[in-house]
Amino acid sequence: MDMLGGITSAEFLRDYWQKKPLVIRQALPGFESPVTADELAGLACEETVESRIVIEDDAGKPWQVHNGPFTEERFSKLPEQNWTLLVQGLDHWVPEVADLLEHFRFVPNWRLDDIMASYAPKGGSVGPHYDQYDVFLLQARGNRRWTFGGECSSKSPRLEGTPLRILSDWQGEETVVLEPGDMLYLPPAIGHHGVAEGDCITLSVGFRAPTVDDLLTGFTDFLCNQPNAAEHMNDPDLAVQDNPGTIAPVVIDRLEALIQEKIGDRRNLSLWFGQFATAPKSAETVVPADEPAASEDLQAAIQAGEQVRWNEGSRFAFHELDNETALFVDGEQYLLRGDARPFAPLLCAGVRVDTKALAEFAEDDAILGLLTNLYNQGSVYFE
Repeated sequence: MDMLGGITSAEFLRDYWQKKPLVIRQALPGFESPVTADELAGLACEETVESRIVIEDDAGKPWQVHNGPFTEERFSKLPEQNWTLLVQGLDHWVPEVADLLEHFRFVPNWRLDDIMASYAPKGGSVGPHYDQYDVFLLQARGNRRWTFGGECSSKSPRLEGTPLRILSDWQGEETVVLEPGDMLYLPPAIGHHGVAEGDCITLSVGFRAPTVDDLLTGFTDFLCNQPNAAEHMNDPDLAVQDNPGTIAPVVIDRLEALIQEKIGDRRNLSLWFGQFATAPKSAETVVPADEPAASEDLQAAIQAGEQVRWNEGSRFAFHELDNETALFVDGEQYLLRGDARPFAPLLCAGVRVDTKALAEFAEDDAILGLLTNLYNQGSVYFE
């Protein structure tokens, strides 16, 4: 489906991705919201669902945020206008929403954050702000007026008296009204402000990159848990110094060589990153199957043509090593060798796994065992 307004995925990545906004009229023609406002409110009452309500003027305080779960009574006490309900990770709970991600496979799986739903009555918004991630804002119901443009940073003036990062002195460069099926792409750090023109639902498809802090602390923690991490630094060529307080250049040389040896191991880096990038957002999104399946039952279902699909909250990726392929599912790694290696790209290509190709792989006992494990831990299921 042509979702990018007549440009190819390659052109979009070259000309717009992390560079400039793009308004796409009728990215999904005839699109109807997979969820209603009542269903979003129902989800926001659930313990396992992350939700927030943002009220523009809350008893005289600007842009106040309230965290769920909520009660039904809470919704009956909201003002008629100028508030927003946000439901995070909607793709984890609604298969029809998760299916929307198939339109975005031109961005690697590991970059995906989640799909957030925003419901608002007339005037509802979360204020002018900017994000540190790429987002596609798909209008699902009603109309929303977006003003956007101008690069922001931590130095941009902020409104006081609110826990949210509301821009206090910001003027957008462009204003558009999105109707159902329209979409707006925004790169990181671009200021934007969306206001509901009536009851409306917007779906935010977010793609997040890890911070440098996440990468450094995550990888070094991984290295610290390796078997040889308890070894001590040695100095058999120690020489007498003029001053015992001196940290000699040779010590720094040895430290540098040791650290570079550890962090320069590409295999360790790739194995850590695959696990890091596919770790579930929360423990509630990947739940073991109610009844564990035996391998022969799983094989029979696959051979019968039953459709295997990803659990909505699961994450899949792979990386080609020299003599093996590392498959990553929900923060775990599986090393595939020989004829098993093509199984990883097959499983990671999309939410519904090719049934015919899967049936051939399921004849291999080792792969069937891996599939059974993924099914029993809740990473895949039969549609």
